[in-house]
Amino acid sequence: MTNIKFTKMNGLGNDFVILDYAEYQKTNLPPDKLALKLCNRNFGIGADGLIVVNPNTDKADISWIFYNSDGTPAQMCGNGMRCFARYIYDKNFINKKEFSVETKAGIIIPKIISDTEVCVNMGEPVLEPEKIPCKTETNLNIPYSIDDKKFLLNVVSMGNPHCVIFVEKDSKNLALKYGSIIENDELFPEKTNVEFVEILLRNEIVINVWERGCGITLACGTGACATTVAGILNGYLNNTVKANLPGGSLKIEWQGNTNDTKHNVYMTGCAEYSFVGEIII
Repeated sequence: MTNIKFTKMNGLGNDFVILDYAEYQKTNLPPDKLALKLCNRNFGIGADGLIVVNPNTDKADISWIFYNSDGTPAQMCGNGMRCFARYIYDKNFINKKEFSVETKAGIIIPKIISDTEVCVNMGEPVLEPEKIPCKTETNLNIPYSIDDKKFLLNVVSMGNPHCVIFVEKDSKNLALKYGSIIENDELFPEKTNVEFVEILLRNEIVINVWERGCGITLACGTGACATTVAGILNGYLNNTVKANLPGGSLKIEWQGNTNDTKHNVYMTGCAEYSFVGEIII
C-alpha cells in the first residue's frame, strides 16, 4: 500500500482531484483505473474528474492528464483548467500569471486574475459537424424528437462536443430526464455533453448540464462557452454573457458572429481549494 498526496479543488462546485506527477507515478495504476478509484464518492475521495500535473511537454509551458469520473479521457474541461491553472501557479510550477497548457484539445492559455479568479482563453469554437463530431449536415437548429418531446439541437465543440438546447423553462428536469439519452445518441460518435438553457436576458442565461462521462454536474465551463457561441449564432445573445449554473456564474465573452466565427472564447470564473489530504492505494 502507498500513501498518495492529493489536492481537492472546485470551480463552481465542479470538483477535481489534482495530483502532482510524482504522486501519480507512485500509484502504478493506469489513469482510467486511477480516476475510477479516486473519483468514487463512496470508496474514494469523490470528484467529477482527475487532473494530473504533467511537466513532460515541449509544446507548452506545462501539460495535464485529465480523466472523467467514469474513467474516460476528456479533451478539455473549462472548470478543471481554471483549478489547474491556479494550482500550478500557487505551487510555483509556473512563475508567470499567463501561460500555455497542452491538452488533447490543443494549447489552452489561462491567466491568473486574482487569488480566486482565472480567465481562460479557450480558443476558437469548432462548428463543422464532422469535426465536433456530429452526424448532421448543419450544426444549428437540428430537429430532434424523444417520445413526445421535440427539441432543436445546436452542436458546438470547445475541444469537446456539446449539444445545446434552448428551452423556455424546466431546464433542470429536462437535463435529468433526457441528458443521458442525448449523450449516447448515435448522432454523436464520441458521445456529447448536453446543455439545457433558459434565456433570461440577452446577456444572461441559466444552464443545466448533463456532462459526458459524469452526468449532472454543478457547472461546466466548456458548456457555458459552447452555449454562448450557439446563442450568439442564433441571434439570441450579446457578445458578453453571464452564464448561471447550479454552482455559480461564469463570464463568457465571444466577439464572433455568423459572418466571422474566427474569434477565441474567453471564460472567467472562480477556482477554489476544497481540501488537501492523503489516500492509501
